[in-house]
Formats: sequence, structure tokens, C-alpha cells
Amino acid sequence: MNQVREEMIESVQAQMPEQRWQHTQGVMDTAIRLANKYGADPIKAEAAAILHDVAKYWPTARMEEIIREQHMPPELLQHDKQLWHAPVGAYVAQHEYGIEDKEILDAIRYHTSGRVHMTLLDKIVCLADYIEPGRDFPGVDRIRELAERDVNTALVAGFDSTISFLLAKRRRVFPLTILARNSLIEELEQELYK
Repeated sequence: MNQVREEMIESVQAQMPEQRWQHTQGVMDTAIRLANKYGADPIKAEAAAILHDVAKYWPTARMEEIIREQHMPPELLQHDKQLWHAPVGAYVAQHEYGIEDKEILDAIRYHTSGRVHMTLLDKIVCLADYIEPGRDFPGVDRIRELAERDVNTALVAGFDSTISFLLAKRRRVFPLTILARNSLIEELEQELYK
């Protein structure tokens, strides 16, 4: 398994600039730490983290072709191209890296948008992508602090940050992100009334 891991790391690293690889390493370390803290599988968390940005620097035409050929949700094409690398990355993880574990593939697929009823692994990889040590945006330190107490609360803060940023720039918000946020709020409300 270690040799497969090392080969995967080498292959992914070759597909991105050094700065993005440093980000990926930060996501790997953060995902493993969060998985251990909250009871998710750290091996799966690391695998999803290694591959989460595998398609990030692919030409948009190539990503669009995969989205169309694989019959991925067509609304992806109507929103920011920054979203495309996540579902395309899940496809690549499965077809080029032999990942068959649905939980890992979904964590890659939804690391940018979130989804309704996110699994713990989805949440950990998405949150690790937000808070890895190299991230520097307004509010990231607060999200990091929240992540030490509660994954759901931290993710809501992360989604709020993304949505606020997009609204300030007068850009469209991917509907799944709003649904993911609302789903997390619902989980938090349910925890409150237990």
C-alpha cells in the first residue's frame, strides 16, 4: 500500500505547480488530523486529500469534455469553472488511479460544493481544504478555531465565507453549496434538540 501511495503522490504532484502541491500536503496533514480527532478513517481521508485537486490544472476544455461524456450534472457547466475539478477529479481518481471506494470518491467529488447529508469524510476533506495551514483569507482563523470544537459549525462558517465572497463579487452561487449549508444547519438544530 505504501508504494501505491508514493506512486499516487508522485503522479499527482507532477500535475500541479509547487505552490498547489504545498496546499495539497497541507490538506493531507489537516485531513488526517481531523479524521483522527473526529473518528473518520485517516487512510481514506489522506487518499481523498492527495487526489482532491488532481484535475485542478487541467485545461477547462478537457474537464468540460469529461463532464459531458460522463453525464455529470449539466448545471456544473453553467457555474464557475473552479467547481469543475472536483467531480472531474473523482472521475480521474476512479479511472486513472483505481480508487473504487465510494466514500473517497464522494469526498473528492464534493470537496468544493458540499452536498446534502455530507458524510463525515466529506466534511473532513472539505474542511481540511478550507483550513489547511497555507490558507489565508478573512475569517480563516475563526474557521480553524471552530474546527477544533465542531466539524459542522466550522463547515457552516466556511460555506458562509464562500457564499459571502461570491455575493460581494456579484457572482452566482452553486445551488448545491446552499443546500449543503442548509443541511448542516439542520444537523446542528437536530443536535441542539437531542
